Amino acid sequence: MVLLKNIIRRIIMTLLFVIALLTTFQSISGVEAKTVLSKFSGDSSLYPTGRHFFDRWDHGQYVAIDQQWKHYEKRRNPKISSEQIVNHSLRLEEAVDWSKYPSVEVVATGYTAGVESTGKTPDHPEYGITYSGVRVKRDLYSTIAADLDIFPIGTILFIPGYGYGVVADKGGAIKGNRIDLYYDTVEDVYKYWGKKKIKVYIVKKGNGKLSEEELKRLNEDETMQVFRQQYLQSKS
Repeated sequence: MVLLKNIIRRIIMTLLFVIALLTTFQSISGVEAKTVLSKFSGDSSLYPTGRHFFDRWDHGQYVAIDQQWKHYEKRRNPKISSEQIVNHSLRLEEAVDWSKYPSVEVVATGYTAGVESTGKTPDHPEYGITYSGVRVKRDLYSTIAADLDIFPIGTILFIPGYGYGVVADKGGAIKGNRIDLYYDTVEDVYKYWGKKKIKVYIVKKGNGKLSEEELKRLNEDETMQVFRQQYLQSKS
């Protein structure tokens, strides 16, 4: 009887040790215990084609070998929540892997709707109206000017330190890899920007059109409101 109790105790202790070991492994590597177990048990539900789920180790994580596993990657690496962004002050520059987007180096300057940039005064009928027909706007998605042969109207660029720029305008001096970023005042231009040589990321290539509704939709996108609030707070 004593021997049987010792055997049962050892089995229980062994099981507890294995559970603790798997829990520790999962917390360190991010790989679920059932994924590891399935490789030994022959469970192919995680890889129905018969191929192993992971291909290589990259920066502390296994990388999936096939596009069909994107749904698993999404579940394993969920989108950053609004609470995480607020609590850790995570900014847009850090929250997105911008290396996945095409990039180009440009010279970026700042401009306003005023006479110093456009030659138009507030009483001009086209004051604040861009070449696309939409009004100038400084927001999370702001109107910017570019060479339309390179960046057509509607092109969305991400400019680090500025935010998203939507090409809505052109300018006589804006040729080649040069862009003009809209600001509300001359003081803002000098305070926040000036002139910089910077790498920008092409989020979307424009089709030559842009409407007020589209610009509004971009800025009011619910998934972007945390970042928009960060921008608005930085202005206050």
